[in-house]
Formats: sequence, C-alpha cells, structure tokens
Amino acid sequence: MSMDLIIEAKDVAKWYGAFQVLKDINLTVRKGERIVVCGPSGSGKSTLIRCFNRLEAHQKGEITVNGITLHDRMRNVAEVRKNVGMVFQHFNLFPHMTVLMNCMVGPMWIKGASAVEAKKIALRFLERVRIPEQANKYPVQLSGGQQQRVAIARSLCMEPAVMLFDEPTSALDPEMVSEVLDTMTSLARDGMTMVCVTHEMGFARAVADRVIFMNSGQIVEEGNPEAFFTNPQHDRTKLFLSQILKH
Repeated sequence: MSMDLIIEAKDVAKWYGAFQVLKDINLTVRKGERIVVCGPSGSGKSTLIRCFNRLEAHQKGEITVNGITLHDRMRNVAEVRKNVGMVFQHFNLFPHMTVLMNCMVGPMWIKGASAVEAKKIALRFLERVRIPEQANKYPVQLSGGQQQRVAIARSLCMEPAVMLFDEPTSALDPEMVSEVLDTMTSLARDGMTMVCVTHEMGFARAVADRVIFMNSGQIVEEGNPEAFFTNPQHDRTKLFLSQILKH
C-alpha cells in the first residue's frame, strides 16, 4: 500500500441475506483528499463508509485502512478505529456526560491518556469547532448543530488519519446546517482527509477533490466537482442531479 493511501477498497462486496448492497467497489482515498459520496437512498453509500471502520463487515474483496487490512478474522478493530473518526447523523453523544467528558473518554479509554492530558486535548478541539464555552453542559442543553460539532470534536480528539461523515447534516434543522458545514469546510481547508456521505451539493462543489456517485450498490461515476456537476456522463447521474439541484 502506497504511503499516501489512507483507504483502499478492492472488489468489495456485501450482502444482507440475499440482497447485495455493495457490488465490486473499487476506491482509493489518499492523504489529504476530500471525497464526497452521493446518490439516492438505498444506494449503499452509508454501508460503504461503515465498512471502512468495521461497523459493517464486507464479505468479499479487500479493504485496507491506514495500512491495516480488514477481514473476517481480524482482532485489531480497536487499532483501526484509533485512526478513523466517524460522525453520524444522530450525534451518538453520551447523554449522562458533559461535553468535555464526551471528548475526553476516547483519549483516556482507547489511547491511555491521563485525565489532565485528555482535558487539554478536549479543550483544544472544542476550541477548534468553536464551542469551548459549552464544555460543562450536557448534550440535552445544546442545539442539534452544537451537538454535531461536539461529535466532530470528539472524533478529532483521537487525532485520526481520516474522518468519515455519514450524512452529518440530515438530522438538523435547516438553520443549523451551515454551522456544521462551516466546521467541516474549515477542517477540509486544514488538510484533513475526509470521506463524506451527503446530499449537500454546495459543500461538494466547494470542498471535494472528487465526487463519487453510487447507485444500486455500485460506483456509477466519479470525477472532480467541475466535471461531475457540469458534464455528468451517466444517465442515472444526470437524473439524480436534476432532481437534487432543484431543491
């Protein structure tokens, strides 16, 4: 695996029972790349990125993440997840912990940091997502946009090699979407390697190095944003863009 390859998927396939959700996926993500994955509901987008940190297991092909190959017999899932940050639709914060503790637990439990070290790390990344003043509040006291920024900070506290975003704005009220996208855009500008499943096409145009379009479990089209949006090649891509860009 090349030194600058963070993720490499070769001929990856996955089934849920008889239903094949991923079909012979080939994809590489290089250090510093920002990849946006889009496509209709049920196209396999979220399943694919969940395979990258072993939240889902693939049945065929090979996935290598930061030099570690994922397979059925692997016992080093925790080692992989140390290097892969994941931000979900629904935040997944611990409701009984303050914002600060939500951000401290990863460095303490997984990386063995002391409480003092973990607090420094947590405050640094809460500052990074521009909500240090919320450190002593509980998630229920925050808006959805603030909770999602805490979720981003929590992932950043592990100092991952790559950040995965699974439709991070889809559960937010419209007025909160921009604060989360602004945070993600800032991370992208700082060179964070990112794979983002999203329908936010403005974000894709502004930030992505490559846009991947999936349909029925396959990568149908990929290209730089300019080519993808102005000159899509596949009829399914054209239909998708005509529908989503209307809104």
